[in-house]
Amino acid sequence: MAVGLGTGVPWVMCKQDDAPDPVINTCNGFYCDYFSPNKPYKPNLWTESWSGWFTEFGGPIYQRPVQDLAFAVARFVQKGGSLFNYYMYHGGTNFGRSAGGPFITTSYDYDAPIDEYGLIREPKYGHLKDLHKAIKQCEHALVSSDPTVTSLGTYEQAHVFSSKNGACAAFLANYHSNSAARVKFNNRNYDLPPWSISILPDCRTDVFNTARVRFQTSQIQMLPSNSRLLSWETYDEDVSSLAESSKITASGLLEQISTTRDTSDYLWYITSVDISSSESFLRGRNKPSITVHSAGHAVHVFINGQFSGSAFGTSKDRSCTFNGPANLRAGTNKIALLSVAVGLPNVGFHFETWKAGITGVLLNGLDHGQKDLTWQKWSYQIGLRGEAMNLVAPNGVSSVDWEKDSLAVRSQSQLKWHKAYFNAPEGVEPLALDLSSMGKGQVWINGQSIGRYWMVYAKGSCSSCNYAGTYRPAKCQLGCGQPTQRWYHVPRSWLRPTKNLIVVFEELGGNPWKIALVKRTTHTPAN
Repeated sequence: MAVGLGTGVPWVMCKQDDAPDPVINTCNGFYCDYFSPNKPYKPNLWTESWSGWFTEFGGPIYQRPVQDLAFAVARFVQKGGSLFNYYMYHGGTNFGRSAGGPFITTSYDYDAPIDEYGLIREPKYGHLKDLHKAIKQCEHALVSSDPTVTSLGTYEQAHVFSSKNGACAAFLANYHSNSAARVKFNNRNYDLPPWSISILPDCRTDVFNTARVRFQTSQIQMLPSNSRLLSWETYDEDVSSLAESSKITASGLLEQISTTRDTSDYLWYITSVDISSSESFLRGRNKPSITVHSAGHAVHVFINGQFSGSAFGTSKDRSCTFNGPANLRAGTNKIALLSVAVGLPNVGFHFETWKAGITGVLLNGLDHGQKDLTWQKWSYQIGLRGEAMNLVAPNGVSSVDWEKDSLAVRSQSQLKWHKAYFNAPEGVEPLALDLSSMGKGQVWINGQSIGRYWMVYAKGSCSSCNYAGTYRPAKCQLGCGQPTQRWYHVPRSWLRPTKNLIVVFEELGGNPWKIALVKRTTHTPAN
């Protein structure tokens, strides 16, 4: 079908070794010097040279040293690679609910040479620019011949390209991950740091080495802006009258994504249970408990309108289980479970088998033992009341009565909408929201979704990072013990000069008065 479209340009297919002619199979990865296309007449294309790695809520920030990235690219070119394309060259932001994973953060900065905010990240940007300049100087020789490979030592090699009219370029490689090497090439000595390649566009002059970086590291700062978020007001998401407004009922528990069709991250599961007045716990015995099993990705438990607690999955184990006391009373009790998705799967196969939502509900500690609520009648509400009323948009925000938000008169702290107004900060620097005072939720500015936020703390192994040796994301981690993502990108193009509306939906509790709009600045010290 693809070829039949007659596009006039070749089709490529990455990570698919058996791509049929005339489709060109290509490589994605941290390294692609091992790769060859499945036919000798197809060019050797590296469609994704990974400059970093994505971030997951609850995980650390991954960095990839530019010395290793440059080494990987030089290894590919010296072997006769035709094209390399960086993923990512410019980091980005997963606005709205577009972050996948599940559990991938709103930031998709990727440690890229140009960061999420459009600012240059040194030394990565400058060092790659130097690499590209050196490769460009070799162009005539590179396109004129295949390389001649000679050994310069146990871990050292020379790849030499030469043309009929005398052009010559050489790549001198040292593959040892902790020993430098002095090699002799064309009767000259060359010093090669560990895990590095020197590029000689004339087979004599070493113009670039992948491990020798001449740029200092960018100093990033998040500085206060002159813009204040004024007069926060609040609106409680309705928990008490859920069953009456429900449009869907079923015997048993429905899978979340096939029910919501991804129109919202949120799905309410609502049921009731009758408790006899003769139950022992009503006379001071041990309280019963509730167990809620979820296939992912988070659940908030409410009994008779009161918050009982939450459970959260992780990127490694999307499922979660809540166990906690069940505040039941004689008569009819209402159980409402808010199941929360944190992104759809975005890599792999058979996505239809990836489940989300509640899978089992049990009451424990009643006189007759355990009561299984899984297969009884459940009602469902897709999304939040505030979403249905479009509270996030400037033309929908006035559809409810907001209350002045003060810490003194808080009713529920969970499932709260907050709104305020602010003026656009002066200057041209990129902007971000500091949400470190909040818990978990989503945020909108002038009706545009900034994305999901979650102040979950990063677990990982943050130690020193050596560029040399085969790179894997776990090798270079940052931010352990801090929120995985504290700052959330706000495009200036979304702002008006005055009276910009910010709306926050907070699932867990938090202090909106401490939300701050900050400016991102970068400074690279001179060499």
